[in-house]
Amino acid sequence: MTKNKLYLIVLIACFSGYLYLIFTNNYSENGQISVCMIKNATGYACPSCGTTRAVQALYKGDLISSVAFNPFGLLVSFAMLVLPFWVVFDLVTKRQTFYEAYYKMETVLKQKKVAIPLIILVVLNWIWNIYKEL
Repeated sequence: MTKNKLYLIVLIACFSGYLYLIFTNNYSENGQISVCMIKNATGYACPSCGTTRAVQALYKGDLISSVAFNPFGLLVSFAMLVLPFWVVFDLVTKRQTFYEAYYKMETVLKQKKVAIPLIILVVLNWIWNIYKEL
């Protein structure tokens, strides 16, 4: 993937995420939103169910509720706060620090000793979401 394509995808994803948070925060009924295709099709939560509510809770300063909804919300919040600034910094300074970090991280994540524990964590989170009846 080219640097420009990666940067465009990251900026669009973050901007879309901010718009989605604004939309769901203002127009959801009782804070319950079900746009998850897996949950709508099967009736069971997916590994990322609750992430929107987790991000909203974290932005309101409620760390405990955020983690209870879905720990992935912490990662998504961090990414949405840091990545746009990092990408803009690279574009303004004509550097590619984010691009290089992305490929280093991708290389690390492809290693079995890293990928397998992460997959196990995702599966455990999925089981927890189903148990909580999210």
